[in-house]
Amino acid sequence: MPGGRRVAAVTDAHFDVAAGECLALIGESGCGKSVLASALLGLLPGNARTAGAALLGDLDLLTADERTFARTVRGRLVGLVPQSPAAHLTPVRTIRSQLEETVAELTDVRGRVALRQAAEAAAERAAFPVDHLDHHPHELSGGLAQRAATALALVGDAPLLLADEPTTGLDRDLVDRTVDELRRHVDNVTGDRSRALLMITHDLAAAERIADRIAVMYAGRLVELADATDFFGTPGPRHPYSRGLLDALPDRAFTPIPGLPPELGALPDGCAFAARCDRATDACDALPPLTAVPPPAGAPAATVACHHPHAALTEAADRA
Repeated sequence: MPGGRRVAAVTDAHFDVAAGECLALIGESGCGKSVLASALLGLLPGNARTAGAALLGDLDLLTADERTFARTVRGRLVGLVPQSPAAHLTPVRTIRSQLEETVAELTDVRGRVALRQAAEAAAERAAFPVDHLDHHPHELSGGLAQRAATALALVGDAPLLLADEPTTGLDRDLVDRTVDELRRHVDNVTGDRSRALLMITHDLAAAERIADRIAVMYAGRLVELADATDFFGTPGPRHPYSRGLLDALPDRAFTPIPGLPPELGALPDGCAFAARCDRATDACDALPPLTAVPPPAGAPAATVACHHPHAALTEAADRA
């Protein structure tokens, strides 16, 4: 940053995405989710620095050069549904021409008629109306631009699909259709080529609909990794912040989390959520590591960075 100041946008992000799995990454705006996605595709700004490893097979995405990203990774190994589709689409070309070019680049389809048909099929997968294919990006609504970007991301059938807020600007029916198509991308595998989906989202209903696991990020750190069924059901989220995200939903307690996240350039030495947490004690002055929390009988273990994790959804009621 100017003046030599450094900001830790993402710290100690340890997780995996298995073949055949959808991992949903959730958290408030500014917590580092999109920065993490940019790192995986070599799209960080020039002043950013990375450490560690991000392995896709034998390829380390954090050390790959631009030539490798351009010719091997983007579209072919990792497909991207971007957070800002209007900025992602080429403004001076129609959606049809961009889809046809992508099909020609990433598949074996050749010939004018075949490319046209393949572009229309890609549009239909993302619920993009075929009669809008000859429009330019500025002629589209935000929801249509989102669907166009999703169609482009699905063309290459990449082993890893990275969807950054793929439901922005969509009504509920289109949200469900879009995330269902993303899930089909993972499930409809031919031959021995497996696929996975990392979905970054604020839409918890969409995450509940298609995710196998949930990862929660707060102030640049992962604070919980859990099975999606347990997270949205019983025993529920274990980290107080994760619990607060669910309690803020209109169909649940509809109770907002008090306060604001800390600035990434001025993170506390201990738990970054302590100032907003009603369970905080002096122990929270020390940074909690990600550790496994004993699950109920027969349930998968959750991994939580908290000194005082919740045990079950009924815990608060039992205490009262």
